[in-house]
Amino acid sequence: IFEEQKQVENSINNLRQKIHELEIEMAKLDIKISNLSNKLWENFELSIVEARNQIIDVEEFISKIELKKLRKRLKEIEHVNLNSIQEYEEVKERHEFLSTQMGDLNDSKDELEKFIRQMERKIVKSFKETFEEINESFKYVFSELFGGGHGEIEMADPDDILGTDINIMASPPGKKMKNINLLSGGEKALTAIALLFAVLKAKPTPFCILDEIEAALDDSNVYKFGQFLREFSKESQFILITHRKGTMEYADALYGVSMEEYGVSKIISIKLSDYIFEEEVNDQELIQ
Repeated sequence: IFEEQKQVENSINNLRQKIHELEIEMAKLDIKISNLSNKLWENFELSIVEARNQIIDVEEFISKIELKKLRKRLKEIEHVNLNSIQEYEEVKERHEFLSTQMGDLNDSKDELEKFIRQMERKIVKSFKETFEEINESFKYVFSELFGGGHGEIEMADPDDILGTDINIMASPPGKKMKNINLLSGGEKALTAIALLFAVLKAKPTPFCILDEIEAALDDSNVYKFGQFLREFSKESQFILITHRKGTMEYADALYGVSMEEYGVSKIISIKLSDYIFEEEVNDQELIQ
């Protein structure tokens, strides 16, 4: 009896295990059926019962699929802007206007770039001619002011005429050619004056103001400066600020400021061409 009871219990346990496995399988099938039911409704808006009871031909089936796709697209689009057509026309009109303006600007840009290239060619040509002319004048004036020697100007980068630096080379009498920065203060000043007169010789100007440019020169070079100043004054008018008597000797008129009383300035002017000096006179007599 015990053996039979044991066998019966084993059979019962096996049956329970099978029942449990079947219950799990049933749960899986229920989930699968639920998913299929949801997909059937989402794709075709049909329940399982309706799908079983209705006979759907191929064309109707395809139509419902397309309808579902359209409905899905409508949901994605969401709110439809009814004014979009009018806005599109306005934006289109604005785009066409701006495109026209952009075309005009591009044409203007091309014309300006063409004009700039033409002007650059003219500037380069004019610069070359003027540079050579000033260089020849500088060689002459430098030699005259220094009583010999050699001076010239050269382009640091001849291939980039509009952006190149200009080197001033100076070789006073008895010295080798070297850059102006290696000269003494007086030699630098005289070289700069030579370059100034070279520019005025090549391109005369009607009016020129000079502020103590000969202050670093010795007396002999001051007189050389005055002689050149007198020569160039035939074509240009010069106003000089100076404390050097040698320069004043070549002036046509002198203007000074004195303080006869404390805190009170007085302007003194003398036109030297009106005086003929037969004998030496002091400053007080000249002022009177």
